[in-house]
Amino acid sequence: MNKKLLGVIDATTYHEDLEEIIIHRSLAAVPFAGRYRLIDFILSNMVNSGIQSVAIFPKFQYRSLMDHLGSGKDWDLNRKRDGLFFFPSPSIDIGQGIGSFNHFAANIDYFYRSNQEYALIANCFTVMNMSFQQVLDRHIQTGCDITEIRQGGQSLEMYLVKTSLLIELIETRNETGFMCMNDVVSDIHHTYKLCTYEYMDYAVKIDSIETYYSTSMSLLAPDMWKKLFKHDQPIFTKVKDEPPTRYLKGAHVQHSMIANGCQIEGQIEKSVVSRAVKIGKGSIIKNSVIMQKCQIGENCVLDSVILDKDVKVEDGTVIQGTSESPIVIRKGTTQGALMNS
Repeated sequence: MNKKLLGVIDATTYHEDLEEIIIHRSLAAVPFAGRYRLIDFILSNMVNSGIQSVAIFPKFQYRSLMDHLGSGKDWDLNRKRDGLFFFPSPSIDIGQGIGSFNHFAANIDYFYRSNQEYALIANCFTVMNMSFQQVLDRHIQTGCDITEIRQGGQSLEMYLVKTSLLIELIETRNETGFMCMNDVVSDIHHTYKLCTYEYMDYAVKIDSIETYYSTSMSLLAPDMWKKLFKHDQPIFTKVKDEPPTRYLKGAHVQHSMIANGCQIEGQIEKSVVSRAVKIGKGSIIKNSVIMQKCQIGENCVLDSVILDKDVKVEDGTVIQGTSESPIVIRKGTTQGALMNS
């Protein structure tokens, strides 16, 4: 029996509550946990589950996503057979729900050419670390048509089906009115055998600024970090050859994640700092998420702040949010002391 899985990642989702950090990038490409992107988690889960063919279907601002994924080499998906496939949307309308069948239909040849009997359709914004082989085994044993992965009774918007059934759903979408997998499982009149797989371990859907921030902060706890980052199921990401972080005189770091390539002179407490960030002398960073290549001047105070990539904070600037409502500074902007006085 062919028990191989085909990976399908829907990267078309646009959460309005995340607009501040996805206005310039796909949700799948949002930086997370210092050196990763959101898509790294589902993509690594698929690779660790033995999936060798993965199709990604993006719609909005996907240039940075393409740059991050490249040929798929960092996930061992740069193959002569199967590998990583990228299918941008032929339209720019905002669709709803997981898995646009119209988007899939525009690339139906990919599904016809695949030799995997089963397909896993997943979103791009769930942070988790699981093996889908267990889901597949249960799916086959119970004779299900569709298996929906859930946590705590709530859908994780991930579905396992036979590839032939997925093709049928795509091709009959105009007759059935099912435009995505969620439409199928939500219809009480569908005739498919629907099963659920309850996932008991760590999983969080990043669908708002508050969830993004709280999840980032929670991973500073070693026990939470270990639930997500497992030695036997690594999370892969794009490798960048940057030097180690430099801690200069006056630097003090406590209970934080610091990526490589940074230059630190100030104090950092309970924060996540991404690659190539510079923090000047006398500056204090607390409870914050600092994305790549930000430059923070001297004698600044940042508390409960999310700095998007390439933000410049001038000397003496004070920005203070709260854990319930962190302040987001958009990508590439400059924040000065006079602006915040």
